[in-house]
Amino acid sequence: MKPVIVVHGGAGRIFKDWEEGALSGVTRAALKGYGILKQGGNALDAVEEAVTSMEDDPHFNAGCGSLLNEKGEVEMDAIIMDGKNLASGAVAAVKCIANPIKLARLVMEKTEHMLLTDHGANLFAKAMGVPEIPAEKLITERSRERWSKNLEPDSNPQAFIKDPGTVGAVAIDNEGNVACATSTGGLANKLVGRVGDSACIGSGGYADNHVGAISTTGHGESIMKVVLARLILYHMEQGMSPVEAADTALNYMKTRVGGLGGVIVVSNSGDWAARFSTKQMSWATVKDDQLQYGIYPGEIHTSSVAEGLQSK
Repeated sequence: MKPVIVVHGGAGRIFKDWEEGALSGVTRAALKGYGILKQGGNALDAVEEAVTSMEDDPHFNAGCGSLLNEKGEVEMDAIIMDGKNLASGAVAAVKCIANPIKLARLVMEKTEHMLLTDHGANLFAKAMGVPEIPAEKLITERSRERWSKNLEPDSNPQAFIKDPGTVGAVAIDNEGNVACATSTGGLANKLVGRVGDSACIGSGGYADNHVGAISTTGHGESIMKVVLARLILYHMEQGMSPVEAADTALNYMKTRVGGLGGVIVVSNSGDWAARFSTKQMSWATVKDDQLQYGIYPGEIHTSSVAEGLQSK
């Protein structure tokens, strides 16, 4: 099996001055993950590395750069899943952790549980030797500005639901194993303790070697209502291609609950898709040593991996 990785940097409205950074971030993440796959590494390591790269990039609403809750704090959600045995680990409403996706993987591998939240997740992180970082280290000037604007009397935080909300990655490795990873800072000015789709298995992501792997992005409550990731895999089980399955599920979410979003998909045969019902979604993929990326509907830029590595 030839390895494939697909990543996204969130579906929604990406401001012009942010586009270049978002595209650089997703291509860098895809190349890092693909580097692991090319050396014979597994899909889990590849998606974790790709998402970690985006959590560390302030252009994305995950890790450093996360949007703030109503109290001006960062609370993050993340999930990782192994398609080989359906093992999964997730964290929700976690604070003061640089890379929630790494903590999610520890939940998967070091506990009998699948999801740890808030204070419990932080206690587990401490037990695992994961360093806590000062809360301020995760807060960017842009996120703080957004939070302040939403506190103004005439503001409408609902308008910012259209902002990109998540990062994610899916991959298939040389052995034919698939994996997914998703991480987010959630909605701007959300209630304290709110958990969105990203940490919820079947909504924020799903991976099954029998079908493929998905990572989702968009309005979390809408994604949870239709269990978007698993819905796409269901359509693929019925014979649809990744593109058809993604478009069908996104259209259902839009018509049934009025929700917009985006998805990345890789099938167990190595076919892939990056589809979205929002105006934009930054995405990148590497397959057959060819890097492809885009941000607008129908936009696909192509270069060799060597060219991509040079520019990064």
